[in-house]
Amino acid sequence: MTYPVLADLAASITELKKDPMGTIREARGETVVILNRNEPAFYAVPPERYEAMMELIDDMHLAELIRQRSGGPTVRVDIDELIVEAERDIKLQP
Repeated sequence: MTYPVLADLAASITELKKDPMGTIREARGETVVILNRNEPAFYAVPPERYEAMMELIDDMHLAELIRQRSGGPTVRVDIDELIVEAERDIKLQP
């Protein structure tokens, strides 16, 4: 059976168990697919890339929300009033 491998670098579970930090260090900041019996078990993703992925996912959710709400009812607001209200709410928090 074949499996898609979504990384340029691969390591086995055995290699990871022997030297986890060495495996990650050898990747030099790239994503590593960890294989179990030649099947992708999980991906070791560097923190910066993970953060970027989470930002993209959040942006996609927000874009979908915008699409859903476009053409719906609108409310006119004054940005200065919103700022004053937000500052007041912050001061009221314990």
